[in-house]
Amino acid sequence: MAGQRSAGNQLEKKLQDKAAGANKAPAPTPSQTIAAYMDKMKHQIAEAMPKHMSIDRLSRIALTTIRTNPKLLECSMPSLMGAVMQAAQLGLEPGLIGHCYIIPYGTEATFIIGYKGMIDLARRSGNIKSIAAHEVYENDFIELTYGLEEKLQHVPWFLRKDEQPKESGKIIGAYMIAKFNDGGHFIHYMPISEIEEHKKRSKASSKGPWVTDYTEMCKKTVVRSGWKWLPISVEIATAVNQDETVRKDITPNDEPLVFDMPTEAKEGETPQTGDAAQPNNTDSQQPADGSDQGELEFE
Repeated sequence: MAGQRSAGNQLEKKLQDKAAGANKAPAPTPSQTIAAYMDKMKHQIAEAMPKHMSIDRLSRIALTTIRTNPKLLECSMPSLMGAVMQAAQLGLEPGLIGHCYIIPYGTEATFIIGYKGMIDLARRSGNIKSIAAHEVYENDFIELTYGLEEKLQHVPWFLRKDEQPKESGKIIGAYMIAKFNDGGHFIHYMPISEIEEHKKRSKASSKGPWVTDYTEMCKKTVVRSGWKWLPISVEIATAVNQDETVRKDITPNDEPLVFDMPTEAKEGETPQTGDAAQPNNTDSQQPADGSDQGELEFE
């Protein structure tokens, strides 16, 4: 009888252990948690987007950008979702084609407009026929005259006929040219010393695009510097002020956004995530930097 009771107790314990194990679901990975938040915010993000963008495409691209950068997986959820919302509001796609970037700084995700993103925003103003930026190397031929008769001539080192340099040499500057629909134009040149001063003031000076895409950052810097002289609408100019910022409270109408963060899982429970957004009255914003390349003609 004692043996039967012992066997019964052992069987009961095994069944209890098995039941307890069945109730313990594995905690979600950071990637799964971010995907859940993104799915929860889809409606809000879609409301913020221009008509030419697809919420499904933006969600896929944003998740790929975040998942392929381990440091972004360590960033706070509000800053990550805020960066995605900023991209949606401006109609720019992160990564890939260089419209904008989401760069990790510690535990905060920073939104950065790229060179192509700034070109695209300028195009949307409707007042610019074409806009382009180019880097200048020390073995290029460049001649720039300001005044009533502005003139710019730039021959890259590999196309020069007066000399035949064997290499480009260092970057010595960058310039932008914008042609307006009314026939006017604007030329802006920055020597590399001024570009480097801008870089020093940026949180991104030692990481992100300044390291991986230095040439494109030089071009982005000269476009950003000349931005105030372009015939840009107030709405577009205001949008560019979101460049290089950390935002944790963005909604489609710029109303505050607060995240109910996931709670620790108790025994027998799975972690829960709260509502993606609830009203609040905070606004956080910090500067940083990013870019890409191209010359576009606009109708």
